[in-house]
Amino acid sequence: MKCPHCEKEISGIPCPKCGESAPEGAKYCMSCGALMEKKAAAPADDTDSYDLENRVLCPDGTCTGIIVNGLCTDCGKTPEEAEKAGEG
Repeated sequence: MKCPHCEKEISGIPCPKCGESAPEGAKYCMSCGALMEKKAAAPADDTDSYDLENRVLCPDGTCTGIIVNGLCTDCGKTPEEAEKAGEG
């Protein structure tokens, strides 16, 4: 898919509702507004499963989630994806 502003080619994922392409990491489809499916992460309200003393914060820089099972509980990104997003 192409960026609507700069026309640069960006990777996309299909919307689960309408099938149109949306940017990777999008929370909502740009065509129909449906909520995009997030990568599976541990539920944010289940604090019993977190080791609060040794938790790993999301390296995005703007996200407030923690890394659980290799994914951020808030943005759903891997630490590598979140670190790249925080650099930009």
